[in-house]
Amino acid sequence: MASHRSRLFCLRTLSLSIFFYCTYCHFQLVLGNDVDSCKSLRLGQYLCKEPRIDDATQEPANCKDMIAWVECLPAPNVSCRLFNGTEFRFSGEEVGFNQSIPCRNVSGYSYKIAVALSLFLGWLGADRFYLGYPALGLLKFCTVGFCGIGSLADFMLISMQIVGPSDKSDYIVDYYGARLTRLSITNDTYRRTQISP
Repeated sequence: MASHRSRLFCLRTLSLSIFFYCTYCHFQLVLGNDVDSCKSLRLGQYLCKEPRIDDATQEPANCKDMIAWVECLPAPNVSCRLFNGTEFRFSGEEVGFNQSIPCRNVSGYSYKIAVALSLFLGWLGADRFYLGYPALGLLKFCTVGFCGIGSLADFMLISMQIVGPSDKSDYIVDYYGARLTRLSITNDTYRRTQISP
């Protein structure tokens, strides 16, 4: 009976010491003097502004080398270290850091125009002429869109954005529109090892 009480006492003492140690560590983490960089803030601790979109290209206006930058505002009462090393407590109105967003290479070919030409004048090859493939456009014109089969195939390929402009640029698509991203496998792609049965 005495050994049971001593075990119970030891168990309670151990659980209370673990509780106090965890509480102490939590307060050290919250009240600690070491402040992280503003770029290491978690989601919900900052809000990035929307990029300014160029009407002609439907891409961010400050796009350079396929990257654009947007300003991010830390939430009110969040303290973090700026890029120059100074610690700052934000009110929600100040810019804390810049974040990069990807942008695409566009050169003037509209997705809407390409789909419309393919749908209505694809049998004449107008879609291929517009995208910069004059030989295929002439071949479609002479064969009346490969007897309709080539027109249907081109319409599907253009609407799925598989066939694009001849200069390897991207279509101009509304920034918040129906953009497609191609996934490809290269030598740099991570491949999961197959488990043999």
